Amino acid sequence: MATEIPIDPEAIENLRALNPDDDNAFLKEIIGIFLEDTPQRIAELKECLTAFDQPRFTRAAHSIKGSASNLGATQVRTVAEKLEHQSRNSGLNGLEELLGSLENVFAVARAELERIATT
Repeated sequence: MATEIPIDPEAIENLRALNPDDDNAFLKEIIGIFLEDTPQRIAELKECLTAFDQPRFTRAAHSIKGSASNLGATQVRTVAEKLEHQSRNSGLNGLEELLGSLENVFAVARAELERIATT
């Protein structure tokens, strides 16, 4: 995972291409939504672990995976996919470390997306 780039440049270019004449307004909006929503979903994952709410945990992980995929946040998508898969197939036990990994890769993705949004 450490060799992966945090944000796939092709995904960013694909989003830019959807509205090429808007001075990146659409891209910045999508980035803003992701950066606002993902910490809320991570908090939801933590709540679900505490409450042993497996279905809600799995949905929240799936949501993060999808939005990360749309933005090309490859590491975030990979870890969210693992959380979704493990929670669906094995329950919530032992996911704390993986959830910590999600927070770490999101921090890296956040920094890169903030840089992209200002360039």
